[in-house]
Amino acid sequence: MMMSSSSLLLLLRRSLLSPYLLRHSSSSLSTPFRGQIRLFSSKNRTEFATKHLNAGIGRISTFELESAKGSWIYTTCGKKLLDFTCGIAVTNLGHSHPGILKAVHEQLDKYVHAQINITFHKSMIDLIENMIPIMPKGLDRFFFWNSGAEAVEAAIKLARSYTKKKNIIAFQGSFHGRTFGTMAITSSKTIYGNGFGPFIPGVYFAPFPYCHHCPVNRAANKSCDAPVTDLNNNITDFKCCFEPLNQLELMFKQQTAPEDTAALIIEPVLGEGGYVVPPKGFLKAVRDICNKYKILFIADEVQSGYGRTGKHWAVEHFDIIPDILIFAKGVANGFPLSGIASSQELMANQIPGSMGGTYAGNGVNCAAAIATLKAFKEENILDNVNKRGKQLKEGLIKLQQKHKGVITDIRGLGLMIGVEFEKTRTGFSNKVVKECVNEGMLLLTTSCFESVRFIPPLNVTAEEIEIGLRIFDTALQKALA
Repeated sequence: MMMSSSSLLLLLRRSLLSPYLLRHSSSSLSTPFRGQIRLFSSKNRTEFATKHLNAGIGRISTFELESAKGSWIYTTCGKKLLDFTCGIAVTNLGHSHPGILKAVHEQLDKYVHAQINITFHKSMIDLIENMIPIMPKGLDRFFFWNSGAEAVEAAIKLARSYTKKKNIIAFQGSFHGRTFGTMAITSSKTIYGNGFGPFIPGVYFAPFPYCHHCPVNRAANKSCDAPVTDLNNNITDFKCCFEPLNQLELMFKQQTAPEDTAALIIEPVLGEGGYVVPPKGFLKAVRDICNKYKILFIADEVQSGYGRTGKHWAVEHFDIIPDILIFAKGVANGFPLSGIASSQELMANQIPGSMGGTYAGNGVNCAAAIATLKAFKEENILDNVNKRGKQLKEGLIKLQQKHKGVITDIRGLGLMIGVEFEKTRTGFSNKVVKECVNEGMLLLTTSCFESVRFIPPLNVTAEEIEIGLRIFDTALQKALA
């Protein structure tokens, strides 16, 4: 019997595709023809992604995100999880905030990309007008970029070009990024730089006052250890030895002379290094040292800024004004936008063309940032941060009392709370995070010590905080079993 041309074509197709089909079962793959989408099961999709993504990417789960709303995410396999990571302090007003989405949709109809080296654009100018009132006094000149690491590098470029000096002082436990420039000033974990050196020269590290691990404090049997904050997030008078200040002064005599030092860069609250709040008076003393030696003070507020600590900027808790302030992460609630703010004196003399970037200050991202600030005002976000931060800290203290000897430190400001476990429990923080995920909550570890960090949305509800505390309690119990 003669076969039709269409039947012959189908037979030929099947014969050519048979080796391909043998490698992929029909239950996990359909429509394998060229130009068509391959449909995998949920498990096979994540296995496929793992196979084809860089192995250097770490993650705490293998779920595939389907959608997200507020404090919750929903996976393709039907799981609902409370998100107390906020994409590492990025979706600070929760996922899919309606006001921000509305602003983005409206901006999409106007323009998406407006290259700042070519022309000004409205959403960036509007953003500057909205940001100036919340900035520390005198920081009214801006440069916008995409990521936190890029903004850190922009700050270093500005410091070197203004001072005509080369060296940079960073602090132990700091995290400033994974680019070549920022790896050089990052010391929270060796993993971020392991195998990638050599890095840029001229970087020196000073000790950060991590009082929970201070050798002076240990020698004094914790007699100088006191809560960094009270339950209202007010910084207490901290009986600190301030040995890190002595070491900083010694650094100028032994390692980098003030005449060679362009800037000092510090996170007002350590981020990836452990959510460590410095004792009261430390940052003010560092600011005074910078003034004395004519060294620029750079505040990296990528994680601690934009309301995370209960004020617009963490430096406000310490009554200091940096020379350069770095912002990113939550500034546009999930849309990639970062930048630096400084004074007219520092920024006015940079050579035109020396700063820039293809997507710097993208039009849509600037519109999202404006809507974020609008939501801060209309929804009283900072008030909620302080109320929910107090609630979270009180709940964690109760769990510390319940699980005696397990939690050794609870610290932080606002909704930037770190919890540290007894140091001999190697791998315990990872176990807790795993159990939290199993129980329906995303949580992250932090620092080279056994610690986790709570980064809930700034508009998180009281009920969601209670849910998170119950899940954390259950996770602790399972990790201890």
